[in-house]
Amino acid sequence: MINSWLSFRQLALLLPLFVAQSAWADHLGDAVKETIQSNRSAAKSQLKIDGLSDQTGKMLEEYRLLLKETETLQTYNDQLKKLLVSQHSEEQSLLRQLQEIEVTQREIVPFMLNMLDSLEAFISLDVPFLAEERAQRLARLQEMIGRADVTQSEKFRRILEAYQIENEYGRTIEAYRADLDLNGASYTVDFLRLGRLSLYYQTLDGKKTGVWSQKAKGWQALSDRYNRTISNGLQIARKQIAPDLLKLPVPVPEMKQ
Repeated sequence: MINSWLSFRQLALLLPLFVAQSAWADHLGDAVKETIQSNRSAAKSQLKIDGLSDQTGKMLEEYRLLLKETETLQTYNDQLKKLLVSQHSEEQSLLRQLQEIEVTQREIVPFMLNMLDSLEAFISLDVPFLAEERAQRLARLQEMIGRADVTQSEKFRRILEAYQIENEYGRTIEAYRADLDLNGASYTVDFLRLGRLSLYYQTLDGKKTGVWSQKAKGWQALSDRYNRTISNGLQIARKQIAPDLLKLPVPVPEMKQ
């Protein structure tokens, strides 16, 4: 019995040890609980830190984006300022041009009227070639000058065009067919124009020819010996034969004293 069981004395000796172990176990349990609690708190804190870190990262990224947008807007604003300065300068230039245009328009109308008067006088004093065509061109210009639906620039362009046509007549030869009144009778004749120097006619049968006398302001008949020459001149003007020398009477301009 004594060998199988501890004696009371031994139990008494071991009792403090059991009590100490129990106390240590309780203390250890409390320490473990605190450690677990601390770990949980640390985990929660880490989660908060991670959340704050993510939020801080997003805010930093947003800040960088805003900074970039600000730089872009600043560049755009600088460009707008330059554009506004340029537009203001262009506006001032346009205002000056409009003022100049108003002055020009006031001056251009009398100038164009004078040009038409000069053209009319020139045609009336010139050799009477293409009389109907030139008269109709002049009449169209005179009608156009009073129209409000035609711009001043277009009016001026057409008047200049008429002057250019008249100027071109002095450097070309031409053959054309039209009616001519001679001694009270009407004939269909071929006209031969040599620049502005001479104007000849020939009846369609080739038997009658004549030349315009600027001094006499009338037609003068030519002898039959010029019939062939005038016929050749008509063919040259129509490019039916090669150019050749023409021996024709040329009216001498009257010399003014």
